[in-house]
Amino acid sequence: MPLDHSLPFLPVRIAILTVSDSRTAADDRSGDTLVQRLEAAGHILAARTIVRDDVDLICATLTGWIDDPEVDCVIATGGTGVTGRDVTPEAFARIRDKEIEGFGELFRWLSYQTIGTSTIQSRATAAVARGTYLFALPGSTGACRDGWDGILASQLDSRHRPCNFVELMPRLRER
Repeated sequence: MPLDHSLPFLPVRIAILTVSDSRTAADDRSGDTLVQRLEAAGHILAARTIVRDDVDLICATLTGWIDDPEVDCVIATGGTGVTGRDVTPEAFARIRDKEIEGFGELFRWLSYQTIGTSTIQSRATAAVARGTYLFALPGSTGACRDGWDGILASQLDSRHRPCNFVELMPRLRER
């Protein structure tokens, strides 16, 4: 889809959350992939952390960022699979106001092009919570590339047409 270069680019303040029981800042390649892509696109890294696969810890981190006026959007990586420890979608469900159902569907369609039927194991999801966008991607670097390059790069660009998530940001808290 085309960008309308007559419109201004509006940088989005994005927090990156890695959900993992084993990753550290030294080996968080998926988080690094997202940071590199968002910064290359002109966005602002608002925060970054790693938390264990624990619903309460994920919710606490998300809630802190949702309440922070310096965070417009959170992209989580990890915890979206089907094992017992994968609880990122459950954390999102606890705090979301609205689910963005098409995100997971589109992510799996894009991912199918790369990994075939294995994409069925992903529970990628997205939501809005008190005016903040929340996106959850699987923990692999490939999934982060697919999610950013195939969806988020354009939807988080204020110049993307015919529409984008950024132009809706001022209205997300409407009642």
